[in-house]
Amino acid sequence: MTFTDHCSRIPWHGAGGALAHLVQTGFGGFYDGMAHWAITPEDVLVVLALTLLSALGGKDRVRRLVFTLPAAWFAGGLMALVFPTLLPPMVLTLASFGLVGLLVALNRHLPDAVFVLLVLVTAVIHGAGNGGAMREAGLGWLGLAGACVAVFVVASVLPALLVRIEKPAGRIAMRVGGSWIAAAALLMIGWWFRGG
Repeated sequence: MTFTDHCSRIPWHGAGGALAHLVQTGFGGFYDGMAHWAITPEDVLVVLALTLLSALGGKDRVRRLVFTLPAAWFAGGLMALVFPTLLPPMVLTLASFGLVGLLVALNRHLPDAVFVLLVLVTAVIHGAGNGGAMREAGLGWLGLAGACVAVFVVASVLPALLVRIEKPAGRIAMRVGGSWIAAAALLMIGWWFRGG
């Protein structure tokens, strides 16, 4: 079975927010965790939304994001590995990245403490979903570490490129990206309610 064939058979998250089966890359648990993050839309979109929000806020926000996001993601995942009942409901996962996308679209300049709190809460929610998926797949902390490395790479490279954009057209494009992320969250919440 090829990688693409396996991806097409992966079910959506259940009510607990964890996939029943993860992609098997053939390279081991660490890379399976990275692949899981890359094919989970709500996880990719929340990281993109947070990078856009930090880039709009300036270099200090980007620095805070680079270190806070992966650490909180890993902490949330470890909590789900140790306490399986802590898995967040799917609607909370979807609403969290929708909220961040909306903040990007509105270009809200949050106080530093509120920004860090938003990153912490969002990362713990999504990290817990990842931790539950890794536990179900038997990948444990190694798969979670792979997902966190993927989060770290995106959260350090992408905002470093975006924060340099100072022209109004570029900043408007980032805000439009945030509105699309918020719209995707609404669409996914609608699908979730219709399917549930």
